[in-house]
Amino acid sequence: MFVLKNVRHSYGGREVVHVDQWSVAQGEHWLLLGSSGSGKSTLLHVLAGLIKPSHGAVSIAGQNLAELPASEIDRFRGRHIGVVFQRLHLISSLTVQQNVSLARYLASEAPDATRTQDLLASLRLTECASRRPEALSFGQAQRAAIARAVINKPRLILADEPTSNLDDASAGIAVELLLEQANLCGATLVIATHDRRIRKRFERQRVLEDRT
Repeated sequence: MFVLKNVRHSYGGREVVHVDQWSVAQGEHWLLLGSSGSGKSTLLHVLAGLIKPSHGAVSIAGQNLAELPASEIDRFRGRHIGVVFQRLHLISSLTVQQNVSLARYLASEAPDATRTQDLLASLRLTECASRRPEALSFGQAQRAAIARAVINKPRLILADEPTSNLDDASAGIAVELLLEQANLCGATLVIATHDRRIRKRFERQRVLEDRT
């Protein structure tokens, strides 16, 4: 599903990501573990095509991201990659349904009201569909962000610290929702986290060294 080869990324002369090789098959579920400063979020953004690494090659679904022109990278991401950010980045002026539908538009996909309604129902968001983000609980907002990430049935789902601010029960629910949606899409799932409470749910784990 994706391959990283000799990937390096630096900020201000300091290397924050160093991955010699990482290959992940379609449908696998991975934890990307590491403390703050280990480069987890940066590596996740490299996988999402949000950051171009200083060195190395990133291939997603057979596509070398470096070969995509800037005008195409956002569309490619929208069609093939779903991202749940640590800061959820829901657009405050839009309702939950509009936030989810916007992901279809940005990927140049036609609106799909049935898919949107079914997805919101599966994530227990039907009653929240017309609410704006400020009217949601954190759990509802996180489910809305998951819905936005998976509306286009991506091949790769990336989640950045989805359990860091949650109690044990809520953390478990968040992980199960991500696993459930990944399975429904047949998607590869990578969760970047320092939360060791969820390690037992994942057989495949990659640990990043602290590079501070």
